[in-house]
Amino acid sequence: MDTQTYKQIKVTSADPSALGLFGLAIIALVESTEELGLTHGFAFMVPWVFFLGGLAQLFAAYLDAKNDSIFGTTVWGAYGLFWISLGVTWLIQLGVFGPNFDADEDIKQVGVAFIGYLIFSIFVTIAAMETNKVLFFVLLLLDIEFLGLSLSSFNILYDATYEMAAVSELFCAFLSFYGSGAILINTCFGKTVLPLGKPFGIFVK
Repeated sequence: MDTQTYKQIKVTSADPSALGLFGLAIIALVESTEELGLTHGFAFMVPWVFFLGGLAQLFAAYLDAKNDSIFGTTVWGAYGLFWISLGVTWLIQLGVFGPNFDADEDIKQVGVAFIGYLIFSIFVTIAAMETNKVLFFVLLLLDIEFLGLSLSSFNILYDATYEMAAVSELFCAFLSFYGSGAILINTCFGKTVLPLGKPFGIFVK
C-alpha cells in the first residue's frame, strides 16, 4: 500500500511593529505641528499621510496577518485605513475633487468617524495591556487624541479640545519613535537594550 507523507510548512515574516510605529510616528509628528500652529496647511502633509500613515501601516498589517497575529493585523489595518481616509478628506478640503465637494462638506461627519475610532481604539488599548507598556501608552495617547478630535469636531470647547488632541498626538509621535527604535535595536541585537515594559498581567497571568 502506498503511503503519503504530508509536511506542513509555515511561512513567517519579520515583526513589522517597528515599521508600523515609525509610520505612525512620522505622520503624528507632521500632523501635530500643523495642529499646534507650528506649520500651516495640508498640501505637504498629503504624501506623508498616504505613504507613512496609510501604506506603511497597511503593509505592517499584511505582514502581521502572515504571522497569524490578529492584534497587529487589526490595529495596523484599521489605522492605515484611517490615515488614507483622512488624506482623502484633506484632498477634498484642498479642492482636488472640485468646488462642489468642498461646498457640501459637514465636519460633523468626520467627527462621527472620530467617535467610531475612539470606541475602537479603547478596545485596542485594553488588548494592548498584555503586549508591552510602550504600545499601551501609544494607544492611550491616541484615545486622548480621538476624544479631543471628536469634541472639537462638534465645536465643544473647541480651542481646549483641539489643543488636547494636538499635544497628545505630539507625545504619541515621540513615544512611537522610541517604540520603533527599541523593537529594531532589541531584535537586531537579540536582547533587550531599550526596554518596552512588561505586560500588565491583569488579564493574562
